Amino acid sequence: MTDSPTRILLADDHALVRRGVRLILDAEPDLTVVAEADDGAEAVARAREHRPDLAVLDIAMPRLTGLQAARELSRSCPETRILILTMYDNEQYFFEALGAGASGYVLKSVADRDLVEACRATMRGEPFLYPGAVDALIRDHLDRVREGVTGSSRTLTDREEEILKLVAEGHTSQQIADLLVISPKTVERHRANVLQKLGLKDRLELTRYAIRVGLIEP
Repeated sequence: MTDSPTRILLADDHALVRRGVRLILDAEPDLTVVAEADDGAEAVARAREHRPDLAVLDIAMPRLTGLQAARELSRSCPETRILILTMYDNEQYFFEALGAGASGYVLKSVADRDLVEACRATMRGEPFLYPGAVDALIRDHLDRVREGVTGSSRTLTDREEEILKLVAEGHTSQQIADLLVISPKTVERHRANVLQKLGLKDRLELTRYAIRVGLIEP
């Protein structure tokens, strides 16, 4: 255990959840919350500003999901370790979290029991997985060996996924361009690529797809 406490960024779009989680973490002498965010894009900005030791991210957040934010943090703040705190006991999200660079996956339903230990394990460089996740990992490995599957099955690039989410949330091309600091023409090109790759026709179908894969909540 180091002398200085682990500095934590906490990101969740529900203020009550953040307050509860902060109470759990700040009660520990070796952990301290130094910044909060209520969406994924703000989490990335706060991480760049505060350079925390650990980012605790919810999955379902506006603008950027926790998984998208985790991928961006892995690139731009590689020294910040990442922990996913979520209500989703979902194998797909669990594997995406690991792929995005997260060191652990904690369920909100048992946060009072698991979160503190998960933070400490992550800072020791150890993975933290809830019991069902271990079973999922073993099952997935066996399936891959059996089928000879390797590599990623993600069809969209990170940028295309960002734009898909923002389009589905109802943002205009100009708003998306401003948010991502790119031109509206670039947004339109990415949007056309997303429609083509996914075989979709319009914003309504994009939105349905985004809900189905968990990029936005219905």
